[in-house]
Amino acid sequence: MRDRIEYWLVVAVARTLGRMPRGVARLWAWVLAFKVYWLFGRLRRVGAHNLEMALPELSPKTRKAILRRVYIHLGWQLVEFCRMTRYTAENTRDWMRTEGLEHYLAAEARGKGVLVITGHLGAWELSSFYHSLMGHPMGMVIRRLDNRRLDGFVNGIRCMHGNYVLHKDDFGRGLLMAMREGGTVGILMDTNMTPPQGAFVKFFGMEACTATGLAHVARKTGAAVLPGFMLWDATEKKYVLHFGPEVAIPKTSDASADILAGTQLCTSAIEEWIRRYPDQWLWIHRRWKTRPAGEPGLY
Repeated sequence: MRDRIEYWLVVAVARTLGRMPRGVARLWAWVLAFKVYWLFGRLRRVGAHNLEMALPELSPKTRKAILRRVYIHLGWQLVEFCRMTRYTAENTRDWMRTEGLEHYLAAEARGKGVLVITGHLGAWELSSFYHSLMGHPMGMVIRRLDNRRLDGFVNGIRCMHGNYVLHKDDFGRGLLMAMREGGTVGILMDTNMTPPQGAFVKFFGMEACTATGLAHVARKTGAAVLPGFMLWDATEKKYVLHFGPEVAIPKTSDASADILAGTQLCTSAIEEWIRRYPDQWLWIHRRWKTRPAGEPGLY
């Protein structure tokens, strides 16, 4: 019963926001964002602590302003998700575009598959959706929602234009198959992991346990690897889907060293984009929770 109530509540909110004029929906989301900011103190404190550790050169006032804008961008992403069923290539032309598509097309043309490094930066739900809307469907590695009704509803929207999902609990075989068929799969690589699925690499100068699966698959299949993020450009007043240059995953006689080095390269690429758009990353996630043996916790 609880799952059913949760499902219908989410559907009702999604339909209500989806029918509102975009400006009104964004204003509603702005108010909601600040309520969440003040009501959920633990998340706010995690975000402030992460910013202090990762960007100590910034003033406390600047870090606080960044954290507040994080909540606004999350609210805006909620609005976009609720409106995605209405989007077409034509009606998004004036406020969405792609930058660096040549990097993606060159990677795709190699025919060995494309692995898109992405993360909880910008409008990550919108990025793969928009890419498929423009004629480039792709796979997404995601975690199943506990509420299966809700999981089906969310994935139904994600996959409206040819996208498909690979669930984290069983994605290895599907990922390898997609690469062998020359497909594209996006992988969120900016969340805390635990060994043996993750290894420690540097992220903002601190050891962060990071998923190694992407580097392993890229090395095994020869798939191209490149960063991709949908970011709000305040100057243009548009969402821009950015594709960066290809990241070369090493392939030597030492597979373990190659995978670790490749994971570091991918993580460094994510950090580079976060530094460009710090107010659009999910600082409220406990990214550095897992610590190397013998080190004290950071939270």
